[in-house]
Amino acid sequence: MATASTPTGQQPGPRSGYAAVVLSGGTGRRLGGADKALLELDGGTLLGRALAAVAGADEVIVVGQPAATAYPVHFVVEDPPGGGPAAGLLAGLGALGDRHALVVVLAVDMPYVGAATVARLLEALGPDADGAFLADPHGRRQLAGVVRPERLKVPDDPHGLPMHRLLGSLTLVLVPPTGQEALDVDTWDDVRDLRGLRSP
Repeated sequence: MATASTPTGQQPGPRSGYAAVVLSGGTGRRLGGADKALLELDGGTLLGRALAAVAGADEVIVVGQPAATAYPVHFVVEDPPGGGPAAGLLAGLGALGDRHALVVVLAVDMPYVGAATVARLLEALGPDADGAFLADPHGRRQLAGVVRPERLKVPDDPHGLPMHRLLGSLTLVLVPPTGQEALDVDTWDDVRDLRGLRSP
């Protein structure tokens, strides 16, 4: 596991009560193999924007290849690599161990998810729910949410496991998006469209 150093002079703040797993290890197949995490938007990378969104977390795991960042994070890669987002999430949770009751999960290709989104997801998680996830305007669940990791049923071999199967047994709250939060990046057309938008 590669580890990024803590920025000089940064002091730990009060504990927020949640950790975060940022999924940045996708193959970028529809982007010709480009690394989504390093794509630039409004002067920063998608990875930087994702890390800013979860900057309030007590601990952050990035599932993907190590990259330069000013944030104190740990990088891990699922074994074997390329197992998909569910395998990536489980790799991130494995790196966190059982230290956190709540874990925010965020795909790196959702550049308009910010700290306010994370706060709404955490607020939406009632005591009887297992998780809360952002939904698009059509009600489709997006890869931005918060889960209680102890309630996940972990398969013996998660490689290639669809995310909907990993989360299928959970009681989840769907949170409607505000503004552009539900937009993601899958193709170069998406990149061009996003670059044509003004950030909130």
